[in-house]
Amino acid sequence: MGIIDHTYTNRPAWTNAEKYLFRFTFLYFILQAFPLDWKYYRLLFSIRWSDLSYGDIFYLTRYQPTFFAGGDTFLNWAVLAGIALIGAIVWSLRDNRATGYDRLYYWLRVLLRYRLALGILGYGFIKFFPLQAPFPSISNLNTAYGDFSAWKLFSLSLGIVPSYESFLGLVEIIGALLLLNRKTATIGTLVILPFTGNVFVSNLAYEGGEYVYSLYLIVIALYLFAFDAVRLFTLISLEKATLPNRFKPVLSASWQRSLRVGLKTAFVLFFVGIYGYKAYAGYKKGPYHFPAEKGLAGTAGVYNVREFKVNNTVLPYSETDPVRWQDVVFEKWATISIKSNQPVPLAEAGTEEIYKRDEDRNYELAGSGGRHYYHYSYNPASRQLVLKNRNKALAGDVLTLRFEQPDSTQIYLHGTNSAGDSLHIALEKINRKYLLKEARKTGRRQRVVL
Repeated sequence: MGIIDHTYTNRPAWTNAEKYLFRFTFLYFILQAFPLDWKYYRLLFSIRWSDLSYGDIFYLTRYQPTFFAGGDTFLNWAVLAGIALIGAIVWSLRDNRATGYDRLYYWLRVLLRYRLALGILGYGFIKFFPLQAPFPSISNLNTAYGDFSAWKLFSLSLGIVPSYESFLGLVEIIGALLLLNRKTATIGTLVILPFTGNVFVSNLAYEGGEYVYSLYLIVIALYLFAFDAVRLFTLISLEKATLPNRFKPVLSASWQRSLRVGLKTAFVLFFVGIYGYKAYAGYKKGPYHFPAEKGLAGTAGVYNVREFKVNNTVLPYSETDPVRWQDVVFEKWATISIKSNQPVPLAEAGTEEIYKRDEDRNYELAGSGGRHYYHYSYNPASRQLVLKNRNKALAGDVLTLRFEQPDSTQIYLHGTNSAGDSLHIALEKINRKYLLKEARKTGRRQRVVL
């Protein structure tokens, strides 16, 4: 395989500073972009390819080498930088006669273009089919504004406008596709930089957990943009004639050209075609944030706690009593949330996760105080409900209750809590309408009657 470069024929040799910097950045980006971490291959070989989901592909797109347990951290970058620095020193000692690295620079940009496109597509499709930020649940709609964390408020604010979320995803997808062509790659970085920069700032402002990864994508985009930055400045700002870059590979053998076309086609087919289709199928099935197990039919809604007895003692309504329930929400899935003054340890969801198991899907309670969330199982023969608190800090909180529903507006619960106290609870459904839902039905431009 040969490289022919008409533009650089008379170009002076690289300076020593340029060569030293390139050796370091080349090794650093190779270590960070190319999957050398064994954990990536553990993930790759654990995928059930006969039952591939968009979540499997999403995790493939979000690879970053990690050396420390816990959340993503810039310490991982420091380790890679240390390894790259040592490698660059050895490289400089063994290759001190090189005049430049135009070919390696070209292929490094190719690798980074596809790595950046991969990362942007991973998030683009779960936004385009509004999955990343779902529409608020009934429990969310009945939680006080001040009980939400900053991150949860940001997610809910995006979830109530799915069309805008889809637009954001479309911008990401377009930017990623522009990166796949060498001639439009710089335009792609100009689309991605302000968009991903906003994501980075939003993560910092709203205490999200994706700021490390979003900054990683920004760094790649800046590195790619830097290749044409001086020419663009000269052309646009200084209004001077500027020679375009004509450095490109010439693949002399037919198998090399076939390999290039095959690899690019496979990338587009898998990460655009198949991933896009799988994300759409997931969207039609329902958001991955909420449990898939269906709840009791005809119960979804918010209920006022009309009567509450503990050990046959009636507790009057109180917003300060930590024992007395104030209201109860039955979701469409197998979740019951209870509002009371009992403290709620705040559960957090640091990074974007696509869980397959219902017990791992903690979005509905993450970043939300004021309500206790229970998963329930129901035995129709004995009419028994078993409620288990979904907050890991309250795993021992279990309620065993007999369920009675004489009509569509009333529910009676009788049983015991985890302390062995007897409970008798009468619930009355509230016919509550939500402006957000009514607006979605009627359209924003029409009058909404509540």
